[in-house]
Amino acid sequence: MKPYNIYISGVGGQGIIKTSTVLGEAAMKSSMPVVMSEVHGMAQRGGGVSTELKIGDAYNPIIEYGSADLLISFEPIEALRAIPKLSRKTSVIVNTSTIYPFNLNAGEFSYPKIEDILCELNNKSMKVYAFNADQIAKESGHLLSMNMVMLGGAAAVKGFPLKKEVVIESMKANLPEKSLDINLNAFERGFASIKSS
Repeated sequence: MKPYNIYISGVGGQGIIKTSTVLGEAAMKSSMPVVMSEVHGMAQRGGGVSTELKIGDAYNPIIEYGSADLLISFEPIEALRAIPKLSRKTSVIVNTSTIYPFNLNAGEFSYPKIEDILCELNNKSMKVYAFNADQIAKESGHLLSMNMVMLGGAAAVKGFPLKKEVVIESMKANLPEKSLDINLNAFERGFASIKSS
């Protein structure tokens, strides 16, 4: 099976690792080979973090430039950092809610306009889906379910290799029972957001 390459980016504290774990286990439940990179960047809250997964026949988890099939970006600037991994065929899901990096807070640089970020992404990819996943997470019951909003969006993308039902099974196996209903609601809302766009 030709690998399906997923690049996930964001900042520490957004649940990137948990999202990768759910995807990896869903692939294994589907009897698909999967390799995943370790975390790159600063894992503490506020530092840039990325993970890379290849679902299919692959030995090296690192996604070559221009060969990502899917980018899931939890933060707009982190989506820009991932541009070298993209091609016109890459599907891009980006959360439009911003987290200001430390150096921007210090006043050294200004945060780009969301419209400009989306323009850059659209110049690179033909399939960019942008929505405020933080707001959807809050409406689902808790801001910390934002990563499951993004995962739901990923499951709705055309060509995504994992069945929605198997991803949900993996969520149930990897998320705390007390927050499962909120996370499932967040997942469904993210799925619906992409399906309707």
